[in-house]
Amino acid sequence: MTHTLHRVGSEENLREDFVILAMPSKDINHEGSGPKLQEIIRLCLKEGAVKAGDARLGNEYHQGGLENMIQNIEDRAVVTAVFNDQRKLVNALKAIKAGDFGMSIVVSGLFDRVKDCCHAIGQKVHTVNTSLGRWGATHKLPSAEFMEIQSMCGHGMVSVDLISDTLDKVKSGELSLADASERLFRPCQCGIFNTDRAQKLLEA
Repeated sequence: MTHTLHRVGSEENLREDFVILAMPSKDINHEGSGPKLQEIIRLCLKEGAVKAGDARLGNEYHQGGLENMIQNIEDRAVVTAVFNDQRKLVNALKAIKAGDFGMSIVVSGLFDRVKDCCHAIGQKVHTVNTSLGRWGATHKLPSAEFMEIQSMCGHGMVSVDLISDTLDKVKSGELSLADASERLFRPCQCGIFNTDRAQKLLEA
């Protein structure tokens, strides 16, 4: 899954930014996978995931609430959970491994930290994908500070104009940092936007 690979930032502000994607294999074990994916999301939230989503039907704001989103997860779905703490991620991975759901699990984050998480649960790294960055007329891109926030939505649904307007509302006192990060999360269809990291970036 490549849409989680293009997060922009410093090593420091990416250290506690992880994404889990869980999915069945099409035409192999997708039948009956919906309840298993629901349970994986519940386990992630129990272990402290910041946010969760469903790439097929949308995040909690698209579906009228978090519980509705979980209950609506279907066979063939790709579900996501975002973590801001390596220990919580490891605990979630341990719980998923113990559940033996038979789903494909992809973890995105800094390579060394993801590798450490795999080793902590007794797993080897299976496959590594990396972003080669941005090519072409890169001078037309927004500033690096804006890209740090915008790139947390891998499908580009969090627009620069929304970030700018939200930042203005924070500066004027109209929005708290928590409310501002939640506002930026809403358009992120599949729910991989890390609201905790967004708060820290907005504050900076």
